[in-house]
Amino acid sequence: MYEREVILNELAQGLRPMSWGVEWFEGLTAEEQFVALRDLSGYCIQARATVEDGPESVRLAGIRPTHTPAVLITRGRLIEQLAKIINLPQDERVKAFRLLVALLAVADQRRRERYCAGGCSHAWHQLGTARRPMDLLT
Repeated sequence: MYEREVILNELAQGLRPMSWGVEWFEGLTAEEQFVALRDLSGYCIQARATVEDGPESVRLAGIRPTHTPAVLITRGRLIEQLAKIINLPQDERVKAFRLLVALLAVADQRRRERYCAGGCSHAWHQLGTARRPMDLLT
Protein backbone atom coordinates (compact mmCIF):
# COMPACT_ATOMS: atom_id res chain seq x y z
CA MET A 1 0.00 0.00 0.00
CA TYR A 2 1.08 3.57 -0.67
CA GLU A 3 1.46 6.09 2.14
CA ARG A 4 -1.68 8.05 1.14
CA GLU A 5 -3.75 4.85 1.06
CA VAL A 6 -2.51 3.89 4.51
CA ILE A 7 -3.24 7.32 5.95
CA LEU A 8 -6.75 7.50 4.53
CA ASN A 9 -7.62 4.02 5.75
CA GLU A 10 -6.09 4.66 9.17
CA LEU A 11 -8.25 7.77 9.49
CA ALA A 12 -11.39 5.88 8.49
CA GLN A 13 -10.59 3.12 10.98
CA GLY A 14 -9.93 5.55 13.81
CA LEU A 15 -6.25 4.58 14.00
CA ARG A 16 -5.31 8.25 13.54
CA PRO A 17 -7.29 11.19 14.93
CA MET A 18 -9.24 13.32 12.51
CA SER A 19 -7.46 16.43 13.79
CA TRP A 20 -4.19 14.91 12.58
CA GLY A 21 -5.84 14.01 9.26
CA VAL A 22 -7.16 17.53 8.67
CA GLU A 23 -3.72 18.98 9.37
CA TRP A 24 -2.16 16.45 6.97
CA PHE A 25 -4.78 17.24 4.31
CA GLU A 26 -4.35 21.00 4.65
CA GLY A 27 -0.60 20.54 4.11
CA LEU A 28 -1.16 18.97 0.70
CA THR A 29 -1.04 20.94 -2.55
CA ALA A 30 -4.36 21.60 -4.30
CA GLU A 31 -3.64 18.76 -6.75
CA GLU A 32 -2.71 16.37 -3.94
CA GLN A 33 -5.91 17.29 -2.10
CA PHE A 34 -7.93 16.48 -5.21
CA VAL A 35 -6.17 13.12 -5.53
CA ALA A 36 -6.84 12.32 -1.87
CA LEU A 37 -10.53 13.18 -2.29
CA ARG A 38 -10.71 11.16 -5.51
CA ASP A 39 -9.11 8.18 -3.79
CA LEU A 40 -11.46 8.45 -0.83
CA SER A 41 -14.42 8.55 -3.20
CA GLY A 42 -13.20 5.38 -4.88
CA TYR A 43 -12.67 3.65 -1.53
CA CYS A 44 -16.23 4.58 -0.53
CA ILE A 45 -17.58 3.00 -3.70
CA GLN A 46 -15.41 -0.06 -3.18
CA ALA A 47 -16.71 -0.38 0.40
CA ARG A 48 -20.27 -0.24 -0.99
CA ALA A 49 -21.31 3.06 0.56
CA THR A 50 -24.96 3.97 0.10
CA VAL A 51 -27.01 7.15 0.19
CA GLU A 52 -28.47 5.83 3.45
CA ASP A 53 -24.97 6.15 4.97
CA GLY A 54 -25.09 9.91 4.34
CA PRO A 55 -26.75 11.17 7.53
CA GLU A 56 -24.53 9.06 9.82
CA SER A 57 -21.47 10.18 7.85
CA VAL A 58 -22.43 13.83 8.23
CA ARG A 59 -22.83 13.32 11.97
CA LEU A 60 -19.48 11.52 12.29
CA ALA A 61 -17.72 14.14 10.17
CA GLY A 62 -18.84 16.89 12.53
CA ILE A 63 -20.10 19.11 9.73
CA ARG A 64 -23.49 20.78 9.53
CA PRO A 65 -26.21 19.12 7.45
CA THR A 66 -26.48 22.42 5.55
CA HIS A 67 -22.85 22.38 4.37
CA THR A 68 -22.59 21.71 0.65
CA PRO A 69 -20.89 18.28 0.89
CA ALA A 70 -23.50 17.15 3.44
CA VAL A 71 -26.37 18.26 1.22
CA LEU A 72 -24.87 16.49 -1.79
CA ILE A 73 -24.20 13.18 -0.02
CA THR A 74 -27.86 12.79 0.92
CA ARG A 75 -29.34 13.61 -2.51
CA GLY A 76 -29.23 10.16 -4.09
CA ARG A 77 -27.22 8.77 -7.01
CA LEU A 78 -24.18 8.41 -4.81
CA ILE A 79 -21.58 8.08 -7.58
CA GLU A 80 -22.75 11.33 -9.19
CA GLN A 81 -22.79 13.12 -5.84
CA LEU A 82 -19.29 11.88 -4.99
CA ALA A 83 -18.05 13.32 -8.29
CA LYS A 84 -19.57 16.68 -7.34
CA ILE A 85 -18.07 16.54 -3.85
CA ILE A 86 -14.51 15.90 -5.03
CA ASN A 87 -14.84 18.80 -7.46
CA LEU A 88 -16.06 21.35 -4.92
CA PRO A 89 -14.12 24.62 -4.65
CA GLN A 90 -11.03 24.85 -2.45
CA ASP A 91 -12.91 26.41 0.48
CA GLU A 92 -15.14 23.31 0.73
CA ARG A 93 -12.35 20.73 0.58
CA VAL A 94 -11.73 20.20 4.29
CA LYS A 95 -15.45 19.59 4.87
CA ALA A 96 -15.49 17.21 1.89
CA PHE A 97 -12.44 15.42 3.28
CA ARG A 98 -13.98 14.99 6.72
CA LEU A 99 -17.22 13.74 5.16
CA LEU A 100 -15.59 11.22 2.82
CA VAL A 101 -13.43 9.80 5.62
CA ALA A 102 -16.60 9.38 7.70
CA LEU A 103 -18.49 7.82 4.77
CA LEU A 104 -15.67 5.34 4.28
CA ALA A 105 -15.71 4.57 8.01
CA VAL A 106 -19.44 3.81 7.97
CA ALA A 107 -19.39 1.73 4.79
CA ASP A 108 -16.21 -0.16 5.66
CA GLN A 109 -17.48 -1.01 9.15
CA ARG A 110 -20.59 -2.55 7.61
CA ARG A 111 -18.43 -4.42 5.07
CA ARG A 112 -16.22 -5.79 7.85
CA GLU A 113 -19.24 -7.00 9.80
CA ARG A 114 -20.93 -8.64 6.81
CA TYR A 115 -18.12 -9.97 4.68
CA CYS A 116 -14.89 -9.93 6.67
CA ALA A 117 -15.99 -10.97 10.16
CA GLY A 118 -14.28 -14.35 9.87
CA GLY A 119 -11.09 -12.78 8.56
CA CYS A 120 -10.05 -11.48 5.18
CA SER A 121 -7.03 -10.71 3.07
CA HIS A 122 -7.81 -7.02 2.55
CA ALA A 123 -4.54 -5.21 3.33
CA TRP A 124 -6.43 -2.16 4.63
CA HIS A 125 -8.17 -4.34 7.24
CA GLN A 126 -4.80 -5.40 8.64
CA LEU A 127 -3.49 -1.91 9.41
CA GLY A 128 -4.00 -2.12 13.16
CA THR A 129 -2.10 -5.40 13.31
CA ALA A 130 1.05 -4.31 11.49
CA ARG A 131 4.15 -4.43 13.66
CA ARG A 132 6.10 -1.54 12.19
CA PRO A 133 4.89 1.54 10.29
CA MET A 134 7.09 0.64 7.32
CA ASP A 135 5.26 -2.71 7.04
CA LEU A 136 2.20 -0.71 6.02
CA LEU A 137 3.94 0.95 3.09
CA THR A 138 5.02 -2.13 1.19
